[in-house]
Amino acid sequence: MLALLTGIAAARAEVRILSSPGGQVGPFIELFDKVRESGERVVIDGPCLSACTLVLMTVPADRICVTRRAVLGFHAARSMDRRGRMYAEPEASKAVHDAYPEPIRNWISRRGGLTSRMLLLRGRELAAIYPSCR
Repeated sequence: MLALLTGIAAARAEVRILSSPGGQVGPFIELFDKVRESGERVVIDGPCLSACTLVLMTVPADRICVTRRAVLGFHAARSMDRRGRMYAEPEASKAVHDAYPEPIRNWISRRGGLTSRMLLLRGRELAAIYPSCR
C-alpha cells in the first residue's frame, strides 16, 4: 500500500497516489487521517481503486487534485470468511456510500450504486468534480 504514495516535497507538501489497487480499509483510513491532519495536498496521479477512494471522504476536497492519469474505482464493500471466500457487506457499502462527498455519491447513484462491479470515474467526469493539479 505504501508504494502507492510518494513524494512529500519540501516546498509544497503533497502526497501523490500513483497506483493503488486498494486493500484492507483500516490502514487506508489511518494513513488518510494522518494526511488530513498534516495539511498535505493529495495528488491523484493514477489508479486509486477500492479502499484508496476513502481519501475522498477523509481529506477535504479543496486539498485533492487529479491529473489526466487519475482513475477512481468504486465497488461494494466485501469481506473474506475464514475459508477465504468473499461475501458482500451491504451495511458497510451503505456507510461508505453515504460518507463520500455529494458529487461522488450522485455519480455512483447514477450508475446503479455500489455493486460487485467496479465503477471507474475518470477523464472529464472526474475533472468536473475535482480540480486539475497545477
